[in-house]
Amino acid sequence: MDRLERATELDPTVELLRARVRALPLGPLRDALHGRWLGHPVHPLLVQLPMGTWLSAAVLDCLPGQRKAACALIGVGIGAAAPAALAGWVDWAEQQPRQQRVGLVHAAANVTAVVLYGGSFVARTRGRSGLGKALGFAGLSVAGLGGAIGGHLAYRQASGANHAEAVPNLVRPGWHGIGSVTDFEADRPIRRHVDGVPVLVVRGTGDDVRVLADSCSHMGGPLSEGTVSDGCVRCPWHGSVFRLADGWNVRGPATAPQPAFETRIVGDRVEARLRDVEPDGDAEAPATMS
Repeated sequence: MDRLERATELDPTVELLRARVRALPLGPLRDALHGRWLGHPVHPLLVQLPMGTWLSAAVLDCLPGQRKAACALIGVGIGAAAPAALAGWVDWAEQQPRQQRVGLVHAAANVTAVVLYGGSFVARTRGRSGLGKALGFAGLSVAGLGGAIGGHLAYRQASGANHAEAVPNLVRPGWHGIGSVTDFEADRPIRRHVDGVPVLVVRGTGDDVRVLADSCSHMGGPLSEGTVSDGCVRCPWHGSVFRLADGWNVRGPATAPQPAFETRIVGDRVEARLRDVEPDGDAEAPATMS
């Protein structure tokens, strides 16, 4: 798997497919497929249906008199694989190169499994149950391999993980100085540190100062290198948009909000402390950047 992460020969295919996936006219459906409404990627959730039906079909294939039920389960799994695959491709297109190389092989394994199950379904409907079972078990084996590769993506490469989750555990309670008011130019993102944790600081009109964790919750991109507009900051890596007031993820691919800080001014010094309350996703958000 480590060699696969470094397999640069896959990059031309990765670039071609990434451009095709990003060009799909999905509109608001793209954020839904990322799982922004759920708070974490939706692809692993959708995968449960095809894998569950195919595993159940394999069990029924080991029992007498269950041919029709097993065939029906395989058909349901093939149909359920389509939305799961679409969600996976949408997530994959916004990952880092090493993740995308592994993800490409993960997808190839899953496509192979669907083809095998398609052949199994056709064979069963034509009365060739022996061939159907053989293709079904082959499909389950390949799908299992694809799942193992997906596990490497999720747990070794942290694909889909919240890359800002550790911030509340790293920042000690209380107020922390981050600089003088005059250090921050209006509407210009600046990188500072709170208790050793990188943060984004944006000064609005007057003495209104907003502070968010700097590492984007999606893939750890530096928000301080992003663009600020309409009360939001856009990540420079994959375009996630966060509300400066409370860190709410206004637009994906980020599925988790950004840790936000309260601020106060003591003399001419700006101080920040981690917010205890969760961002209000139902609050009216400012117009997002196009």
